[in-house]
Amino acid sequence: MHIRDWPAAERPREKLLARGAAALSDAELVALFLGSGLRGQDAVATARALLAAHGPLRRLMEQPTAALAELPGLGPARACTLSAALELGQRVLAADLERGEALKDPPTAGRLFAQRLRAFDHEVFAVMFLDTRHRMLAFEEMFHGTLDGAEVHTRDVARRALAHNAAAVIVGHNHPSGNPEPSAADRAVTARLKQALSLVDVRLLDHFVVGDGPAVSMAARGWV
Repeated sequence: MHIRDWPAAERPREKLLARGAAALSDAELVALFLGSGLRGQDAVATARALLAAHGPLRRLMEQPTAALAELPGLGPARACTLSAALELGQRVLAADLERGEALKDPPTAGRLFAQRLRAFDHEVFAVMFLDTRHRMLAFEEMFHGTLDGAEVHTRDVARRALAHNAAAVIVGHNHPSGNPEPSAADRAVTARLKQALSLVDVRLLDHFVVGDGPAVSMAARGWV
């Protein structure tokens, strides 16, 4: 049965209009970008097959555009559309911070760290520098490491904070394994950073660990 023959409440476009994009499944969202499916399949069935073979959604969407173009049901045009949609979403997420608006809540920062760091296959330690009103001055990937870790030089973080005239910083790093649970080493680095930054009158507001799912806030755990 073609999607146009489905009950109106079941069709992805009509469902989105009536209930919002959050009401759609991953397959339904991908289907909207596909437009049509492979021979003998509707777009939703093709999207489900893509997610089953190459998913979950994050893994599918993080593939390079050229790799997406090789997947059944996509091709260059649809692959470009999906990659553009992902980039658009990422830019919207970062837009408020990048245009100098104050950081209103910790999850916003966590989503930005996840967006910037999740795709790396090695550990990356990044720092967000903030002014006295908690507006972002800069976001820098400061240390790159291996699959298992990245060496963090607290003196360099303090030096960059002074260079940006930052009043506070938020730091974050990724766990390529996908497990976002902070390790004992992560807690030790956080303690060293907090101490080093306090010597130059800069506050450490949070340390996010990025894996699969939402980034974990160490401040929320009481470890900052």
